[in-house]
Amino acid sequence: MSFGAFNSSSIPLPDGWSGYLAHAQEHWLPENSRTLLILLINAPVLAILLNALRQVIMPRDPSLPPEVFHWLPIIGSAVQYGNDPLNFFFKCQEKYGDVFTFILFGRRVTVALGPKGNNFILGGKSTVFNAEDAYTHLTTPIFGKDVVYDVPNEKFMEQKRFVKVGLSTDNLRAYVGMIEEEVDEFLKIDPSFRVYQTNDINEWGTFDVIMALQEITILTASRTLQGKEVREGLNKTFAHLYSDLDGGFTPLNFLFPNLPLESYRKRDRAHQKISQFYIEIIQKRREGGEDHEHDMIAALMQQTYRNGEHLKDHEIAHIMIALLMAGQHTSSATGSWLLLHIANNPDVAEALYQEQVKFFSTPDGKLRSPTYEELRQLPLMDAVIRETLRMHPPIHSIMRYVRDDVPIPGTLSAPSKDTTYVVPKGHYVLASPAVSQMDPKVWKDTSKWDPYRWADPEGMAARAFDTYADESGEKIDYGFGAVSKGTESPYQPFGAGKHRCIGEQFAYLQLGTIVATVIRRMEMRIEKVPEHNYHTMITMPKKPRIISYRRRNFD
Repeated sequence: MSFGAFNSSSIPLPDGWSGYLAHAQEHWLPENSRTLLILLINAPVLAILLNALRQVIMPRDPSLPPEVFHWLPIIGSAVQYGNDPLNFFFKCQEKYGDVFTFILFGRRVTVALGPKGNNFILGGKSTVFNAEDAYTHLTTPIFGKDVVYDVPNEKFMEQKRFVKVGLSTDNLRAYVGMIEEEVDEFLKIDPSFRVYQTNDINEWGTFDVIMALQEITILTASRTLQGKEVREGLNKTFAHLYSDLDGGFTPLNFLFPNLPLESYRKRDRAHQKISQFYIEIIQKRREGGEDHEHDMIAALMQQTYRNGEHLKDHEIAHIMIALLMAGQHTSSATGSWLLLHIANNPDVAEALYQEQVKFFSTPDGKLRSPTYEELRQLPLMDAVIRETLRMHPPIHSIMRYVRDDVPIPGTLSAPSKDTTYVVPKGHYVLASPAVSQMDPKVWKDTSKWDPYRWADPEGMAARAFDTYADESGEKIDYGFGAVSKGTESPYQPFGAGKHRCIGEQFAYLQLGTIVATVIRRMEMRIEKVPEHNYHTMITMPKKPRIISYRRRNFD
């Protein structure tokens, strides 16, 4: 094929651009430069065609997983993956099997789907499948130096152990009342709930569920985990800094960590100021010796590494930022999906309310506050949270950077058990528990939100949860206490293996208390649950996400 085939006459151009080209040829370009101009104009088309021919004609290395066909070089399958990752994964699975590689802005990402794929990646050795290399460029500018993915894995596991100490049962017990008070106060003062505030039980109002849940989760998290100084500091200045810091937690920052954009500079300035805010709290506590037994800062100030060193002030500050950012995103997203589904299923909403009446009614007809233990024993509340996490896990893709060539078990990857694929050093690997949780081969009516599926002790839901959370099953201590491995379960809303989220218990407590408090105070309705917005780091509902509400006569 000659370059002559790619002249300007073979490509339809807008009239304006055609005129510009003709003008340039006539007045500006020497004769010998016109060919160069034509080549430059047609270079993208040529690159696309050559990229397609390479994939079709070139023999494939049989030791490598199949590569997803893509037209655009470098960009690869980024558009399809970014717009709807689950649909992209299911289509690729149908064509290529459970293991395949796709191109994501120059990165080669090998995906392993299903429970076996999750186990292969999430249960793999951190020295080979490395999380720090995959994520530090995104998280370190936000969380700060010397914590999470900015330290060796062994040190990160110790830091997780410190946080786990702060999430003691005694602390969780103390948090229920605090969260309930924060939600009540928010409903009394937020402008979106003016109809609620009039005490009119007949009039309907509306609120944006994302806006409401983002504020509620940060208020409740700051009141409990973060400490009273942080809660008192949630003024407009802090909110503005938080917003700037949050602006650096996007897919753009993950893919392109060093762009010269103002949002990146705002992120860095916000991190410095918020970090200093925490450091000043820590220093005042060291000087004053005040007792703050139930918050995370107090717990972290008492911890020491295995070498005997105490955490430095900036390490405590940066761990607190990580808790604030990671917990706020995941909880506000899950809480929003919860309220949307409850509003879309009035029968479930009424059953949740009656569950509150059954367990918490007092002789005078009011509802008392639940305890931490009681919240976890509410069957329908527990099922509603589990089912929402099944359909809407906050994170759909979990990546690792491959440090050494890794063979993939033949039972997982290849057309026959005698064939073994290899993931080369320098690739990324990707697990998607969200695919397992929506797999129609595993779950009946997988696209239907059905909390009652969890009531069947012999059903897939109960068996999947038991595999994930079974206290009597296989346990491993990765450095922060023994946990159920859970890497082979088709239900993994909090991840699995050594990077399994240690905030599970707090998440259930926070979400359960928020839902219980809201259900007691109002009825909710919505015509349709929104679709997923996959253009954010945490999977959120698309607009519109407006819920109609009416105050209950609970006083």
